[in-house]
Amino acid sequence: MKKVVIALGGNALQARGEAATSENQLKNVMVTAEHIAKIIGEGYKVIVSHGNGPQVGRILLQNEAGKSVTPPMPMDVCGAMTQGMIGYHIQQGLSQVLRENGIDKPVCTLVTQVEVDSADPAFQNPTKPVGAFYTEEEAMQIQAEKGYAMKKDANRGYRRVVPSPKPQKIIEIDTIKPLVDGDTVVVAAGGGGIPVYNEYITDVIIAVIVYMAAFSLIIKMWIAERQKKRAKKAEQAAPAAPAAETPAEKREEVQK
Repeated sequence: MKKVVIALGGNALQARGEAATSENQLKNVMVTAEHIAKIIGEGYKVIVSHGNGPQVGRILLQNEAGKSVTPPMPMDVCGAMTQGMIGYHIQQGLSQVLRENGIDKPVCTLVTQVEVDSADPAFQNPTKPVGAFYTEEEAMQIQAEKGYAMKKDANRGYRRVVPSPKPQKIIEIDTIKPLVDGDTVVVAAGGGGIPVYNEYITDVIIAVIVYMAAFSLIIKMWIAERQKKRAKKAEQAAPAAPAAETPAEKREEVQK
């Protein structure tokens, strides 16, 4: 059975000009779920990935607004929060649409880490804007106080910018595979995944992976796995090479 990786972003989660409420996000997901359900109904195994730019931006704003009351969470935790929040809405919406179409298939969200290279040049040149807009004066003050890199963004003010390293490996790929092969719809690598140096290092990495890059990496890793399986199958199907004659067998043949 063929596999499809679907990437959701922008209007699939939040319509332009609409209030960014939980209810509106679920409503938009329900519309998108109708299309995904049609693909599933045609017999495809599906992995869903999604962006999280507006959502993680709002969590960062909430962090700023509430820092006098409760400690703000670091960016990697904010990314994990959006994976859970958006994945939950996709699970709700898609599960309901599948039931309405008579399709019995589970949907689950997997909080996904993505390995990046600590030597990636992106760490020396942050370019990905996150969070609120500030005036130049406010931006310079934040830069001086917190050491954030601040850059002018789209003539609307200044924003914090963070590195955007290339994804190297989906840490949970070996968990995703059996779930999908077992006919579960998996929501994974949301927002590009949570950047880590590897699964054994818990350092906080202040960075954002472009979600389409992580989405592409899932496809590449899946294709590589499929090619590996095909090569192994072809090797098993190939006729065995005849055993080489021993010197004693050669002498016996000559004597005959």
